[in-house]
Amino acid sequence: MDVELDADSASALIESLRRMGLAGPQEVPPLTPLTGGVSSQIVRAETARGPVCIKRALAKLKVAADWSAPPERNAAEVAWMKLASTLVPGCVPEILGEDQTARAFAMAFLDPQEYRIWKDELLEGIAHTATARSVGATLAAIHRATAGNDELARRFATDASFFALRVEPYFMATAAANPDCAAALIRLSDETANTRRALVHGDVSPKNILVGSAGPVFLDAECAWYGDPAFDVAFCLTHLLLKCVWRTEATPHYLACFDALNEAYFAGATWESAADLEARAARLVPALMLARIDGKSPVEYLKTPEDRESVRRFAKPFVVDPPKTLDTIRNRWNKERV
Repeated sequence: MDVELDADSASALIESLRRMGLAGPQEVPPLTPLTGGVSSQIVRAETARGPVCIKRALAKLKVAADWSAPPERNAAEVAWMKLASTLVPGCVPEILGEDQTARAFAMAFLDPQEYRIWKDELLEGIAHTATARSVGATLAAIHRATAGNDELARRFATDASFFALRVEPYFMATAAANPDCAAALIRLSDETANTRRALVHGDVSPKNILVGSAGPVFLDAECAWYGDPAFDVAFCLTHLLLKCVWRTEATPHYLACFDALNEAYFAGATWESAADLEARAARLVPALMLARIDGKSPVEYLKTPEDRESVRRFAKPFVVDPPKTLDTIRNRWNKERV
């Protein structure tokens, strides 16, 4: 992904830092673009007070497909992070400032020497079940604390952003590319959009999780939405399954992480029937697997047609006829990997 920063963008970000009180009127902090997602500019700024990370939402996402989303979504991201920090202290970087004029905010910069990106570890074949277990427990804690909260449902009624960032590019685009299971994907998209149980992060991907000494640190909550908590756990479990295609020899370790995250999450999921919650997650996982091949945001590490087709062959029957449990998917996937 291109992370070059043009002069206009740099000037806008420096002005944003000044409005947030993080840079003096005459200060021109050096800026270093950071790699990240496709939906924002993310930059390290070397201010007089020390390094900070500034993030600005983009209206047009940096992907090949035509994909736009409301830039005001960063307000929901900041709100999610502030709330999550009170529910599970240390699970997000500290928010240092917010600038709605530029649709930007600043947060503490976490040293990469101390906080590794979980995706980087997984792609190296490093898969610690303790990390997966902490991710599952943290997710469950946030969902449990926010479930059935009408005030939060009103604050995070970000349906338009969630549709633009998740429902349309993942389910609708994948349905258009796969007519043989389009009806099932459209039904699933409607079900997901209309399920409102708890506060959802919306992008619980290993690329958005830092592995710190005190536990996982969650980033990139711009899909935050009061909706179906099954989406969060399914989204992360999907990535653990897909890593098995990238690095087949590490499959047992990735599946051990799948098990640990799954067990920790459902051990803390007390706000509704665990069977109902798991059934929704089990419907979502194969659809998300297919979406990461044929949707608007395909995973970059499955490069060969054979790898992509193997995911399609596996996922489609489960999309059309979804199982009730996540273990059904996990165990079938394991058989196809060996």
